Amino acid sequence: MKTRNATKPVTEITAAGFEEAMQRYAAAEQREAEINKAIELEVNELLERYNDELMCLSQTKTIAFSLVQAYCLANKEVLFDKRRSIGTLHGVAGFRLGTPRLKTVKGTNWEKVLNGLRIKLPAYVRVSEEPAKDLLLADRHKENVASLLHEIGVQVVQDELFYIESKRAA
Repeated sequence: MKTRNATKPVTEITAAGFEEAMQRYAAAEQREAEINKAIELEVNELLERYNDELMCLSQTKTIAFSLVQAYCLANKEVLFDKRRSIGTLHGVAGFRLGTPRLKTVKGTNWEKVLNGLRIKLPAYVRVSEEPAKDLLLADRHKENVASLLHEIGVQVVQDELFYIESKRAA
């Protein structure tokens, strides 16, 4: 079901209407801050209440994980000869293959690899050219840059954004 915005754009507003809208905005913002503060206090109380138990549980998990991992590594050939995981009454343990990645062999580095790729597999060497937008923005006021921006088809624009800053009660 489609929903339509029932509010019509305001075409005329008086100074009194403007002031009333600012007052409503400030009051809503203040109430919103009060609610967020109350939520934060309650969350902090809960975190404090359960902090010790959560720490103990985390340590228990770490120790148990190490024990299960040590057992599985010690018995890897027997437990994982046909499958990569084993099931128990309480869960599943096993070995996963990580995401494939490239690693240099002993005695080489990525610079040597790059040189070899340039010669033997040039299709696997990236050469990326792109506008240095950050430098253009930083140097936009320099005479040699500013005079050429329009000529190369670039303009610096800044959007004007409307804002409201309400006065907050202390």
